[in-house]
Amino acid sequence: MIANLLVGLVAAIHVYILVVEMFLWDKPYGRRVFGQSAEFATASKVLAANQGLYNGFLAAGLIWGLSLGPAGHAVQLFFLGCVAVAGVYGAMTVGIKVLFVQTVPAALAAAAVVLLG
Repeated sequence: MIANLLVGLVAAIHVYILVVEMFLWDKPYGRRVFGQSAEFATASKVLAANQGLYNGFLAAGLIWGLSLGPAGHAVQLFFLGCVAVAGVYGAMTVGIKVLFVQTVPAALAAAAVVLLG
């Protein structure tokens, strides 16, 4: 139960990121979330939408894993690993905050899946 909640939380985080990157990137809310100027947001809108789509795939994989019940643990762990690696890379290239938004929740969820199944 706790493992499923944590995996669901990571999926929800990535759905949120999808929405902000794909649909709100150049809007005031999206610019505020990512600390972007209007000019930069306009210039990078297509790249951000592509990034958002990838975050959506991560969420979809986690939801798929959850839908399989206990048989989906391997799927969940694969996608949680992808999230964790993306978070580490984001922390190195964008800022340390990404580590806490992506990697830490993914690592906690993976530990729960392994330990609590």
